Amino acid sequence: MRVLGLIPARGGSKGILRKNVRQLAGKPMLHYTADAALSSVAAGVLARVILSTEDAEIADIGRACGLDVPFMRPLDLARDETPMLPVIQHAIRFAQDGGDYYDAVCLLQPTTPLRSACDIERAVKLLNDTGADSVISFVRVGDKHPARMKLVDDDGKVTNPPFAELMEGQRRQDLPPLYLREGSIYLTRVSVLLGQGSLMGKDCRALIMPEERAVNVDSMLDLLLAEQLLLRSKEAVSH
Repeated sequence: MRVLGLIPARGGSKGILRKNVRQLAGKPMLHYTADAALSSVAAGVLARVILSTEDAEIADIGRACGLDVPFMRPLDLARDETPMLPVIQHAIRFAQDGGDYYDAVCLLQPTTPLRSACDIERAVKLLNDTGADSVISFVRVGDKHPARMKLVDDDGKVTNPPFAELMEGQRRQDLPPLYLREGSIYLTRVSVLLGQGSLMGKDCRALIMPEERAVNVDSMLDLLLAEQLLLRSKEAVSH
């Protein structure tokens, strides 16, 4: 199975200005995803990795990280409201126009910098072994279980949603386990991306990520957490 690694990194961002290349533990955030992806190429898990961006500075930083930047993404695919699916389809068709065909695409967003090459390998193996349409990474919800959430109206009155816990103060371990899509890996067959116009398809399998690698940087607090976890992992390796 030939798998294309695709790293999408546009220049615009709302929560954190230019977060795809924001410094994180002394390196651009893009570096960490590039490192995991290129290690996966070296291991034969991914056939190729390309960076999709409309931004010249990000393209230069990507090349410095060792990434292939074979095209500049069209501006109409780099707006705030642009869905991810057409961005992936654009990269597939660019590759196919050059005679380069793939069975699946592994989307690797720079804003989840803690995923490892081993996680990518686990995802590809799961897709291959199960014959599923897609594999998407999830993390267990844990203490922030939706059953404990409440509705609060404009007057501050609290009411129970339809999915509320059966009894007030129900033990965490008695609640059914739920999982949150956390953004590290979206691995989908090309036939599903192009033929069905879907990232999931009808048969989607979950790759469960450990909590310490499931950080999606969307705020300054997320950035701080990711940096502390990176520094902690570096310290553990050095010892």
